[in-house]
Order: sequence, then C-alpha cells, then structure tokens
Amino acid sequence: MSADTVPLTGWGRTAPTAARPTRPRSYEEAVAAVRGCGARGGIPRGLGRAYGDAAQNAGGAVFDMTGLDRVHAIDADGGTVLCGAGVSLHRLMEVLLPLGWFVPVTPGTRHVTVGGAIGADVHGKNHHVSGSFSRHVLSFELLTADGEIRTVRRDTPLFDATTGGMGLTGMILTATVQLQPVETSLMSVDTERARDLDDLMARLTATDHAYRYSVAWIDLLARGAATGRAVLTRGNHAPLEALRSSGAPEGGARARRDASGTRARRDPSGTRAHRDPLAFRTPRFPAPPAFFPEGLLNRTTVGLFNELWYRTSPRARTGRLQGIPAFFHPLDGVPHWNRVYGRGGLVQYQFVVGHGHEETLHRIVRRVSGHRCPSFLAVLKRFGDADPGWLSFPVPGWTLAMDLPAGLPGLGALLDEIDDEVAAVGGRVYLAKDSRLRPELLATMYPRLDDFRALRAELDPRGVFTSDLSRRLAL
Repeated sequence: MSADTVPLTGWGRTAPTAARPTRPRSYEEAVAAVRGCGARGGIPRGLGRAYGDAAQNAGGAVFDMTGLDRVHAIDADGGTVLCGAGVSLHRLMEVLLPLGWFVPVTPGTRHVTVGGAIGADVHGKNHHVSGSFSRHVLSFELLTADGEIRTVRRDTPLFDATTGGMGLTGMILTATVQLQPVETSLMSVDTERARDLDDLMARLTATDHAYRYSVAWIDLLARGAATGRAVLTRGNHAPLEALRSSGAPEGGARARRDASGTRARRDPSGTRAHRDPLAFRTPRFPAPPAFFPEGLLNRTTVGLFNELWYRTSPRARTGRLQGIPAFFHPLDGVPHWNRVYGRGGLVQYQFVVGHGHEETLHRIVRRVSGHRCPSFLAVLKRFGDADPGWLSFPVPGWTLAMDLPAGLPGLGALLDEIDDEVAAVGGRVYLAKDSRLRPELLATMYPRLDDFRALRAELDPRGVFTSDLSRRLAL
C-alpha cells in the first residue's frame, strides 16, 4: 500500500483490498474526485454496511459519500425530504419522526446512507406491502462519468439502472424521497412461534396482509420434525390511541421504587413515551472486543442460543408496544457486532425464490440444517411485487438470509450448490450481500443484465465507476 491508500472490507470483514479514499463535501469536490480518480476508477461508499465487496476498489479510488450529509428541505405537509446522498437513515429518523414522518423502507440497520439505499435498492420487513426503497424515490441527482450532473426521474432507463445498480452508473448526490406518516415512534407488535417451516409459511401466507411489517427468525440448526421452526414477529405503527389505552412500551416505563429500593409498579402516566409519543431514542450497548475469541460461534454455542431463543419466545402475544430501534434494528445497539465472528469474518447469504418453488426453499433449509451451519441470525420474509430496477433483488416469493462464519468447513461448496438450486428456478442472490457468487450464474438470476451492461458501456465507456464486485462479476 502507498501512503494514501487504506485497507477496506465490507461488513462481513472478508477479502480486504486497498484503495485511495476521498471525501467530497460539495458538488465541485465530487466532480473533481471523479475526474481525478485514475485508471482504476472509483466507487461510491457510504457507511460500509454492504457485506461483500460492492464498495471496495482494489488499487483505485473510493468516494466516501458521508461528506454530503445535509438535509436540504422537508415538506412536512406533503411528506417528502430532499437530502444529500450521504445522509443516513438514522439521521433521517432523528429529524423526521418528531414531525410525524418515517422512512418508507428500512433494512435491518439504520446505519445506511440514502445513496447506498438507492444503489442497493434495499428492502425491509414491509416489502410485501411497500416494495423496495426505490419505489419511494421521486428523483435523484446523479454525477456521471463525463462530469455531468443529471436529474434522474422515475420511469426512465437511467433510474432503473441506478436503483440496484451498486453505484456503477454514477455518484448519487441528492435524492427526493416520499415518506411514511406515523402518529408515534412506537410499534404494535405481535409475536408467535411456528413449529416447523410448513407451519411458518402457512401463517405468513394467511395473515401477512394484516401487517405492514413481517419477519421470521428461523432456527437453522433444528432438524427432523422441527426443521425450520421459527419465531414470527409482525407489527404496525402504533396509533396514538394504542398509547393512550395501554401501559408504557417495552423499556419505556418509568418505574417507581419504595423506600427500600425495591422496584414497584409501572407508572404509565408518567412515561416519556406518553409525554412525547414521537420521540426517537436509541439504546447503545458496549461493543465486542476488537479481537473476539475465534471459534466462539460454533454449533454448540449457537445451538444453545437458538434453543433458548425459541423456548423463551411467546407462543402467541399481541399488541406489545415496542420502540422503533428494538423492532427494526436490534443489532444496531451493539457497535461492531460483526466482530463476534472473529478475524475470519462472516458471510451473509441471501436468496429469493418465487412463488410456486416452495419445495426448493424446503430443500435448501434441510440442506443447511443437515450441514449443521451455526447461524444464529437467519430470517425468512415474503416479497411482494418487484420494482423496476434492472439489478434490483426482490421478486415475488420467499427470501431467506443467514449469517455464517466465513471459515466454516465446506461453506463454499455448500453455497455453490445452493446457488445452482436458486438459479435453476429463476431465483436470485442479493448483490449487496454477495462476496462469492460465480459470474456465470448472474445472467440467469438477473434477466436485465445485458441491458444494464449496455447502458453502462454507453454512459461510462472508460469504466470510471468500478468496484471489486463489478470486476468479479463482469458487471
């Protein structure tokens, strides 16, 4: 490495490469950074939450977009925000929730920039209702390889190539986003246990329409009759009436103590949530050590965790009030939680298969369970209608995401086999989390790949915008 390069990885902490970072703070600096990025090109990077190599560029430049972090304008009546691409979803929640608005889509972390949310076309627990993030983007400003800043609107080829395009069509500078109205910063949450995968899928199919948000944690170490057992959590934004008619939300009650210091009954009337129902508070816990013991996450420890999590989850509970961070982003409260996988890092693997291919999902779950993969974070969701992004991941069907230790013996061969099964039924692997997909499968998974390549070649013939991901997959 030269003096001006730094090693970078994705959130999975695998396959580090060195690049020259630059942090533009204005349009002029952004144009200068793109024009001066050199022969190896450059790639925009937000807060580094893509798991794989999408925001790495070995030997080239990486554009740190967090310098463009201004919220420029809010239409509190119409529910839109104009902001810089480096503004995080966390910051938007801080600014917008007191005004009665929420981001339309959030993934499992709020530490994602708006530009990154567009570039990966992120999805959340509400895809079956609200689609991906790009569905709510009205327009954005894009700096292309020729140094031109273009206003890109919906229903245009450049919009569809950029949403999900992993930063390869240009640098997003600002975006205008339509927001979701809310009355409180709380969620009304229903939780139930499913005894196996069939039971879980039946519950999701039958009642998902009643919830804006829905996700299931799956025990991928369970076998036999319990294969695919799960805890299903679903919710809606809590209205003011729910807050008035109930006690305090989880963790939100101000408890009183008697003279001996013993915790007494809750005092709902005095809770901060009742006084300020749109307040946004984020808990924070100590970070894991920089060097976490190797091998701590193994089949035994994860098996014990999964058993405890399943057994202590309620069989059926309705209407529990929960804060937004606890419902949407529980791991965000632990800084650098990815360290728990040790120096070897983790592979986050997510795929989707369409409706009618449920047996493929069953086979994959049985395969992972039989391999005894120690995954304590595995979630199943249903996707709704696809959005028009040419490389956007979601299609109607079932998506399973799982965190796996990168050093797990036989993991590469196992995931290659799953890739083949997914591709054979027209499914996809999520590029924002990918770090090892074979390029020959990409065209099968993404039918608009040739259109994307053609537009990119026309827009950026010298390959100014490039990344380790784009070189690996020949995007």
